[in-house]
Amino acid sequence: AMSVCGDIRALLGEDAGLDAKTLASLTLAYVGDTVYELYVRTLLLEKGDAPVNSLHFKASRLVCASAQAEACERVMAMFSDEEAAVFRRGRNAHIGTIPKSASIAEYRAATGFEAVLGYLYLSGNDERIKSLMALALRPSLQGANNN
Repeated sequence: AMSVCGDIRALLGEDAGLDAKTLASLTLAYVGDTVYELYVRTLLLEKGDAPVNSLHFKASRLVCASAQAEACERVMAMFSDEEAAVFRRGRNAHIGTIPKSASIAEYRAATGFEAVLGYLYLSGNDERIKSLMALALRPSLQGANNN
C-alpha cells in the first residue's frame, strides 16, 4: 500500500522523492502543521456536519500551539528514538515570532510535534501518523461537538 505522500509523488511523476532525514526541522514542521490540521478537520467532519464557520472555530481551537503542545504530551512517551530526535530538533529550532496565544514552551513543543508529523509523512509512514494522532486527539475530539 502506498502512502498519501507516495500517492502525491506518483501523481506528479516524482520518483527521486524527498529524504525527510535531510530536511530542516522547520521545513518538517511546515508540512507537519498541515498533516495535523488535515486530521483535525477530517475528524471534526466525521463527528457531524456543521456550518463551516463553526467547523473553523472548533478546528482553530484544536490546532493552536497550546492544544498541539497538550496533544504532544499525550504521545511523547510513544516516540521512537528517531522520532524523539526529530522532536528535539524541531523544538530547539530557531523560531522567529511566537504568537501571543501561546507560551514559548508550548510553541516549541508544538513545533517539535509538527516536525515529527512532517518527518513521518514525508517518510511515507502513514500508519505511524495514524496511531500517534488517534491518541493525540482523543480527548480533544470527544468534546468537540459540545463546544
